[in-house]
Amino acid sequence: MNDVMPVSSYKPQATNAGFTLIELMVTIAVLAIIVSIAAPNISTQLANQRVKATTATLVNALKEAKAESVIRRQNINVVYSSTAKTIVLQNTSNTVLSTYSINSKSTISISPETVTTVTFQPNKMTSNSTQVTYTICDSNTVASARQVGVSAIANISNKLGGACS
Repeated sequence: MNDVMPVSSYKPQATNAGFTLIELMVTIAVLAIIVSIAAPNISTQLANQRVKATTATLVNALKEAKAESVIRRQNINVVYSSTAKTIVLQNTSNTVLSTYSINSKSTISISPETVTTVTFQPNKMTSNSTQVTYTICDSNTVASARQVGVSAIANISNKLGGACS
């Protein structure tokens, strides 16, 4: 005797494939905690990036002025305007050769304070007898300051440091 088992037509009940309200609320709470921890670091990184970008713009302007003074065989002035947030390269007859814009949240201070213009000469020197130091800061005071120095022999240096007020 062969006992044949009847084939069952059992079908499992369909389950819902969505998320519960509690699961969604827990996920959103975890994301909120992560964002609140990361937000200050992101704003500091953005401020540091602005300082680096402004430093790069200033260094490029100074290097261009140095090269143009040799190519044109004339003095080239680098003038920073804090009100217009621009760096202007001009020759001795005040003809504008280039204009660089900097970020509105960046500030540049020059030391010594008596210097307002750096003049590159065709003999690869500057008209300043001492080093001129530009300190680049950001409106976000947590950002690290950077300094760009221009020596009397027209060497341009870039380093981390300086004090912002």
